[in-house]
Amino acid sequence: MSDNRHTKLLIIGSGPAGYTAGVYGSRAMLEPILVQGIEPGGQLTTTTEVENWPGDTEVQGPDLMLRMEAHAKAVGTEIIGDIISDLDLSKRPFTAIGDSGTTYTADAVILATGARAKWLGLDTEEKFKGFGVSACATCDGFFYRNQEIVVIGGGNTAVEEALFLTNFASKVTLIHRRDELRAEKILIDRLMKNDKIEPLWFHELVEVSGTDMPLGVEAVKVKHTKTGEITEITCKGVFVAIGHAPANELVIDQLETHMGGYVVTKPDSTATSIPGVFAAGDLTDHLYRQAVTSAGMGCMAALEAERFLAEQE
Repeated sequence: MSDNRHTKLLIIGSGPAGYTAGVYGSRAMLEPILVQGIEPGGQLTTTTEVENWPGDTEVQGPDLMLRMEAHAKAVGTEIIGDIISDLDLSKRPFTAIGDSGTTYTADAVILATGARAKWLGLDTEEKFKGFGVSACATCDGFFYRNQEIVVIGGGNTAVEEALFLTNFASKVTLIHRRDELRAEKILIDRLMKNDKIEPLWFHELVEVSGTDMPLGVEAVKVKHTKTGEITEITCKGVFVAIGHAPANELVIDQLETHMGGYVVTKPDSTATSIPGVFAAGDLTDHLYRQAVTSAGMGCMAALEAERFLAEQE
């Protein structure tokens, strides 16, 4: 691969939005380049059963993303395993710098960088990251066979993680600041029926404790949100599942954002505040955050990029 690459359409990111944009961009004969980023396949590669992808009653997340990648590649998308570290949207052609040292220039850009897990910001959480504290049950659940663990959160992610972890753990304590979950009803029903899961309402994590040599979690301290009472819970693993934040580092100072950093797009469009730059998927979607809506936006972005490029010509 040469150090300088030019393309009509550069797609940054490789989740459902990015790969779908690649399919539609290729069908429009734009010969797009797709740079996969730090997590090829996006968040679905760290989940297991996907039960709401149309056409598949159940499909494994990593398998679905491999199929999408193969589809995009088959119709002509050039897929590159690089990470974009700098992006200049101040003038066209737009310029992106990869960790590989390659410079990519493009007449239009589709941003599909997605989102990543949020953390609580505790010093002890940071201390034990990777040594008992995790944000990915499918990555690390295997290590907690027959152990007691805790999950922090109350949305879909937390409930899905708790349910998945019952495949390994002897007990899962779900710690939530409120007394009701924000997850889909079908997931809540499954959780409440699972004997291995014990919800702990009106509590928040305040400290993770454990051993230093070797580094490992032994317990957590949680505080009652109404009384302030501190309780210690013995556990070997802590899974933080409090949601996700948009991966906007490349564009936070260049594009208009709102709702905590999500990229603003025009109504019924993927067009951003800079002509020729489009955003799709969890980078811009603070409302639905589903694989199928991300794929739909990837389609929209490619069609809009095609239209934009045609108008420039």
